[in-house]
Amino acid sequence: MSKLRILIAGILLLAGQAAFAGEVDSLFVDARGSFRAAIGGSSFETVLAPEYLNIHIFGTINEQFSYRVRQRLNVPIDSSNPFRATDWMCLNWKPKDNIKLYAGKTAIMIGGYEYDSAPADVYFYSLFCNGFSQYFAFSAGAEYTFAPGQTLAVQICNSPLTTSYDENYAYNLGWIGHFAPWWETIWTYNLVDDPRGSKIQYIALGNHCVWGPLAFDLDFFNRASSRQRQYLLSDFSLISKMIYRIGNWNLCAKLGYEHNDYSNVDEDGFAYDTIVAPGTNYWYGGWGVEYFPLGNERIRLHLAGFTDNLTRGHTITTGVKWRFDIIKR
Repeated sequence: MSKLRILIAGILLLAGQAAFAGEVDSLFVDARGSFRAAIGGSSFETVLAPEYLNIHIFGTINEQFSYRVRQRLNVPIDSSNPFRATDWMCLNWKPKDNIKLYAGKTAIMIGGYEYDSAPADVYFYSLFCNGFSQYFAFSAGAEYTFAPGQTLAVQICNSPLTTSYDENYAYNLGWIGHFAPWWETIWTYNLVDDPRGSKIQYIALGNHCVWGPLAFDLDFFNRASSRQRQYLLSDFSLISKMIYRIGNWNLCAKLGYEHNDYSNVDEDGFAYDTIVAPGTNYWYGGWGVEYFPLGNERIRLHLAGFTDNLTRGHTITTGVKWRFDIIKR
């Protein structure tokens, strides 16, 4: 029996035992596969392949303690990093209704709705959101809900710019809230170590607005070292996304721009920003059509296309995402 089969069997066995004890609230599997065609100049490449396969477990131990696990089955387990395929392995403690403490492997808290979206729900990314070495890391954090729908959060975790468990960390402060019933926000300030021992700061302002069938996201990311000559708007990303719902259909569009000045290097010529290189002026955009035959998120068919000014190529992708509930309370 392969290691993958042993892993799946072990997860389902443990989840089944917990379900009998009344501790599993939800256990489900989701997956996405696509056919992708890329056209660039005189080249034409196609691929038909599975993209994501995940097991999700949510559980409640008692009134104060809960947990979450998400295991990617399409990511190999590395002997030097046995939790590489584990996105979530987190224990939550709520000593009061408006206070939550947690520890374990979780998403690194960086604001913005493109970054915050589940990877299986994104067809193409910005350079910034696609460039981290890791998106889930061992962390400890706290959340304080100071008003209905308004939460302050703090987190310390391994740096998203490294892949190992070393002395590189990220220190994150977030505000998850809204200014109006139609306007939600995920805003963060991040102080992040890079592999050279330097620090870079992110200001991430994610905005999600809904007006009837129309949903609109606007994300702004400002990146800067304290040694840069210009702190604001010399290294940034601006990303917009629109989804218009018509019955069981979503009509989607996305446009982004990313810029980093040539001058954002230190005295030795090393870039302050290790993701979006100095001298970058990057435009990208695309469209999408989604269909939900059951009228819910359990099955989704998609057709999407996108292009950018760096590769000047065009990509078309079509495929299906599905969710299978094993335990649902």
